[in-house]
Amino acid sequence: MKLLLTHVPQARRQYYGATALARLHELVDVVLHEGEAPLDPAGLIAMGRGADFMIADRATPVPAEVFAGLPGLRVVMRSAIDIRNIDVGAASAAGVLVTHAEAGFVKSVVELTIGLLVDLSRGVSRAAADYHAGRMPEIRVGRQLAGSTAGLIGYGRIARELAQMLAHLGMKVLVADPYAQVDDPRFHKMPMDELLSRADYVICLAIANEETENLLDASAFARMKPDAFFVNMSRGNLVDETALAQALKEGRIAGAAMDVGRAPDQMPSPALARLPNVIATPHVGGLTPPASESQAMDTVHQVEALVKGEVPPGAVNLASWSRRL
Repeated sequence: MKLLLTHVPQARRQYYGATALARLHELVDVVLHEGEAPLDPAGLIAMGRGADFMIADRATPVPAEVFAGLPGLRVVMRSAIDIRNIDVGAASAAGVLVTHAEAGFVKSVVELTIGLLVDLSRGVSRAAADYHAGRMPEIRVGRQLAGSTAGLIGYGRIARELAQMLAHLGMKVLVADPYAQVDDPRFHKMPMDELLSRADYVICLAIANEETENLLDASAFARMKPDAFFVNMSRGNLVDETALAQALKEGRIAGAAMDVGRAPDQMPSPALARLPNVIATPHVGGLTPPASESQAMDTVHQVEALVKGEVPPGAVNLASWSRRL
């Protein structure tokens, strides 16, 4: 059996890793993409001829034409939860199985979120930039996390883990999520409008879908306190970036931090990232060896199941899978 791994060499090192790759080589004939640019659909078809399986990285779109051009392709996998780069409807119509990995990145994203909260509160990166430029940083009074209020928009796996950590730090935790039950008595569930008006830190962790498109818009930022900070660790399409930029430029909120945005590869938008009251990181929340290896090994387990003729874990369209082995 043959498998195409679409990651460019750097992404393969960072997001897949040697351990998972070595195990793949033991299971199937692996074809590696050695180019420096992500494959386009034509490139995917050219490299994928004869492949039974494909593991697609986040920078590689897998549209309908790929399934038509690769009639022998049986399964497309992602070493991530996010499968929006794959046309699942077209895959289902073609009888191709699509799978995703589990959330092995939760702890890494939580740690980065706490780091961003500290940076927003104490001006760490601002002071470091001044020192690097040979300037004496302005000394400003910071904010202590303990005793402050964090508002979590969305209460999935990352938010649940983060809420525990914030409570241990002595923060009051508010939650807005109409679909989640909050059982921990330390956390207070409430409508998003109320959370926005009460939180010192508004942290966006909701899932990205049609319902949450531009969830944080001009009216949402208008409800926030003028000394509050906004943090986005979910996806850029949850935020009306024009409204956020306006609120930041006019000082209607104190600042923002983000690891995601509407730029390519889900990175922060440069226009927002360059604002002086913004801290931005280039979509690295889950970029640690334990997180990457955990999700890569999920795809290995899927391949192990497939070569045994079994249904792999993480299948999202099993009922439509007709291109079976």
